[in-house]
Amino acid sequence: MQNDITDKVMATLGVFVRATVYVMLILPAVIVVIASLTQGDSLSFPPKGFSTQWYSNAFASTPFMSALWTSTKLAVTATVIVLSVGSAAAFAIARYRFIGSSLFQSIALSPLIVPVVVLGLGLLQFLSWMGFSQSYLGLFVGHLIIMLPYVVRTMVTGLLLLDRTLEQAAMNLRAPPFRVFCRITLPLLVPSLITAGVFAFVTSFGNVTLSSFLASSGTVTLPVQIFTYVEYSYDPIVAAVSTIVIAVTAVVILVIERAVGVDKLF
Repeated sequence: MQNDITDKVMATLGVFVRATVYVMLILPAVIVVIASLTQGDSLSFPPKGFSTQWYSNAFASTPFMSALWTSTKLAVTATVIVLSVGSAAAFAIARYRFIGSSLFQSIALSPLIVPVVVLGLGLLQFLSWMGFSQSYLGLFVGHLIIMLPYVVRTMVTGLLLLDRTLEQAAMNLRAPPFRVFCRITLPLLVPSLITAGVFAFVTSFGNVTLSSFLASSGTVTLPVQIFTYVEYSYDPIVAAVSTIVIAVTAVVILVIERAVGVDKLF
């Protein structure tokens, strides 16, 4: 009897904790969406009236739309490149033992340890010395560096959890290594690739600190544009732009759910 009561209390407590976490995660986004629909000239919650004028202003704003295009182009391009490089690095780490393999893994994961401010300052000095400071190439390289650890960690985990007996069975049937990789290994790694791609894209798209160091007037990303805008203005266009970003993220999650399922993704 005592055990049944304890189980019910723990179950109730678990539901309460989960509900609290969900509310804390969702509430800020909900507040931003609601605040973006105000008729007032300043950002406030609850909103004053109902209007979609700030969405029209957001889409008509050249700085915000240009920054949105820059962030999207940068995140997509960098994700494609870092998936190729990171997957190759993860394959070497997970499948081979060579001199300096531990050091190689530590270097690949080091951007997770080094503070982003320190990394941004170091990259700024290095790229300035190389002649690529305040350029799109420098910003691109910086985003590749901060995205790489997420891809490497995810792909190493996927490779370690992969059932290698399937690859061995294919090789026993005299399938060439390239065919084994394309027909067996790669399809089994698709969930890990999607997961790594999502982590990399989100890391790049939402980065503020590093982009503040490396961006120039022609390569301002959306988070930097929002951060700069709120320093001198507090109108609801910022909430409207943020809502657009939330909507794009929701669409990405929906596509992933339809393609592979969010539960399989993680």
